[in-house]
Amino acid sequence: MIPLRDDNPSSSRPITTYLIIAICTVVFLYMLNLGSEQRVEAFVITWGATPAEITGRVAGAQVHGYETIISSMFMHGGWLHLIGNMLYLWIFGDNVEDLMGHVGYGVFYVVAGVAATLTHVLFNPGSTVPLVGASGAIAGVLGAYLVLFPRARILSLVPFGFYSRVVEVPAIYFLPIWFLLQFALGFADTAGSGSGVAWLAHVGGFVTGAVLALIFVRRR
Repeated sequence: MIPLRDDNPSSSRPITTYLIIAICTVVFLYMLNLGSEQRVEAFVITWGATPAEITGRVAGAQVHGYETIISSMFMHGGWLHLIGNMLYLWIFGDNVEDLMGHVGYGVFYVVAGVAATLTHVLFNPGSTVPLVGASGAIAGVLGAYLVLFPRARILSLVPFGFYSRVVEVPAIYFLPIWFLLQFALGFADTAGSGSGVAWLAHVGGFVTGAVLALIFVRRR
């Protein structure tokens, strides 16, 4: 299912959500303008979150290893990667920000992203492949949305081969289905499917977001 919009209007302008989208877009455009593939690859290696560097399992681990847990959240590997993540953030982020406030939501987003990255590192401590993308943090936003707005309805595109249909799906069904899919694909990867997607980072971010949602809203 591909979300198109929700029926849950917010009462304030989602400034932090706009800012995150802007930063991710600017970083991606900067990567595109680096020129050669070698320079792009060097940028990703430098600022992507490499589990083996963070855990110290490679010789000469970079001193910026821990900083990459944050920097990797604002990097993307291609247009589809960027657009897909920003679509989810655009649809679900405004309502969560509305309840948490701009600053609280920003802190929440970063904490969820850190938890997502550390989940990936936990299950792949020796991996030398850099992790990039906002999807772990956005998964935290989805977890919070499920807790805070379970009855909201998500207008979704459901493809069936050459035939597609647009339907409204309650968040209480849409988001658990999304979570279970990430969970299943994540453990398929650990069994050796090797998709190259950090599915378990999504799981870690989602669970963190669901747990922290009411804490941040109560503080608000």
